[in-house]
This record gives sequence, structure tokens and C-alpha cells, in this order.
Amino acid sequence: MRVSDIGEFALIDRLAKIVSSEHPSVLVGIGDDTAVLEGGGEMLLLATVDAQVETVHFLREAITPQQLGRRALAVNLSDIAAMGGRGSVALVSLVLPRETEVAWLEHLYQGLREEAERWGVVVVGGNMARAPEHAVIDVCVLGWISRDELLLRAGARPGDLVLVTGTLGEAAAGLRLLQRADQAPASTVLLARLLTPTPRLPEAAVIAKSKRATAMIDLSDGLSSDLLHICQESRVGVRLWAERLPVTAAVQEVAHQCGETALDLALGGGEDFELCFTAPADTAETLARTVYDETGTPVTIIGEVLPQAAGHTLVLPGGEETVLKAKGWEHFKRNL
Repeated sequence: MRVSDIGEFALIDRLAKIVSSEHPSVLVGIGDDTAVLEGGGEMLLLATVDAQVETVHFLREAITPQQLGRRALAVNLSDIAAMGGRGSVALVSLVLPRETEVAWLEHLYQGLREEAERWGVVVVGGNMARAPEHAVIDVCVLGWISRDELLLRAGARPGDLVLVTGTLGEAAAGLRLLQRADQAPASTVLLARLLTPTPRLPEAAVIAKSKRATAMIDLSDGLSSDLLHICQESRVGVRLWAERLPVTAAVQEVAHQCGETALDLALGGGEDFELCFTAPADTAETLARTVYDETGTPVTIIGEVLPQAAGHTLVLPGGEETVLKAKGWEHFKRNL
């Protein structure tokens, strides 16, 4: 049996059973956006790690090293945001071919520094090793969250509403522009969403401090996959309303030119790095307005949480209901 036979998430489950995370200092181990550790007093320590692998996550000809540096840190900070926390320090592990230009690495670190300074993070160390062919930039971030503000994937309850920050599908549309540059007009906004994503740290802080949200995740793999992670961990069902998904005209245009639909990109495109969260129906609209008022980022109610037995439903624009399936990115499997 190979990893390609079972896929990323089944592999995680198998490996997690080998390395038990049961320890007095571990509150949340493998299975959420970050590990949650006792930090002393009212603060909890958050720990996450994510790699950017050449030819898998980036192509050198499509992204500048400065953009890559920013991206490598931003995707980790998005995991910190998913818990409601703030980043503190980062460690960077570089796996590099011997032919790598020193200037390329210096620009990479300039991007890292820019993103770190933007969010009050300090790069404190790391490691280097030689790669036979392609570069890997592996970043570990530690952060903090108040004990009474921590948000997990578990916690959603039947009757809650499902909310999402910002817009969906723009990173996927940006990827389509890179893949089909001869068929679609360039869009700096869409390309920026792909190459230099913005972690929703201010929005996460507002959501966490409100103490109204019940569960949260960042949208890295795609809305359909990540929302189903909340359902799995919370042991609930969901009904998602396709008509309400926040997609822009630019995403619709790119989808049309590429023979897809905006719904395809919104559900399965991935790498939006928005926040998807749940909140009780009587507080959801107030919370959405509060996030917008304090950060300028719009929040949209896109669905409702159901009992687990109700399953996972997608309501199409015409009113037809279909099963909501995970269509987002998964390593080792064929992806749409």
C-alpha cells in the first residue's frame, strides 16, 4: 500500500495513532489547524508547521522569491488565525539544491521579514539541508491565544449558522490565469490572492474576543473540504447555500473562460485562506457586522449546521439539493 492509495487525511489518522499526543501539556494534538499546548496562566501556546515545496506549491518562474517568503509565513499564520490566535515567533527550515542563488535566498528572506514585521512575528532560527533537485521552504510558527478565546474545529452545534470572511475562489482563479495565460486576461488582484495571501489575523481576533463563534477553520484546501472537517470534528451535518457564496465578477469571468463555474472554484479551488466559522443563529448577523465594522472585511452567512444524521447538503441556485462532497486539495490523491 502506498500513500497515494489512501490519501493525506487517512495517512494522518494512521500516523497519529503511532505518536500519541496524550500529555498533560497537550490540550489539542494532531487533528486541528494547530496544536494547543499549556502556556502558563491564562495563555495557551499554538504550534503549527507548513512547507512550500517547489513544483507542488510554487514554480520559480511564476513567483518572485520575495513573494514566496511572504507566502511561506502567511499560510502558517492563517493556521494561527483559525484558532483565534496571534503569531509570535517563526523558525525556517530550508532544503536547497546546491545551485540555488544566494541572491534568491536573500530576497526570500526579505519577503519573510516583511510579512513577519506586518504581523509582529520574529524569525528566531531554523535549519538548512541540501536537496537533490527542488527547494523546500518549511516554516514553523508559534503563537498565543487566551484560554477562554480558543476556537477549534469541534464545537459547532445544530442550529448554528455558517459564516465566511471575504470572498471565495480568487486564488483558484489566479492559478487558472497562470495555467492558461494565453486564454485569460491577467488580473493583479487574483494573482495576488494566489501568490501573497493575507492571513485573517485581525478578523480572527475579533471573532475570538466576541466569544460568540462555536468553531472555526481556515480555508486552505477549499470550502467544501474544510467545512466538512468542521462537520467531522463537531459531529454535525450542514446545509450550504450555493447562492450565498461570496464570489466576485472576476472569478466568474475566469471560470467561464476556463470552462468551469464560479461554484467549482469557490467550493474546491483552495488557498483562499479565509476563515469559515459557525455561530448561533441569534448572534451570527451581529458578529458578521462587528467583524466588518472593526476590520473592513465583509462576512457572509452561507449555510446552517444540522444534526449529524441530516448529512451534508448543497442547495444549488435553482433550489435543487445535492450531497456536499469534499472537492478541495488533498495531497497524494488526484485533485480537481
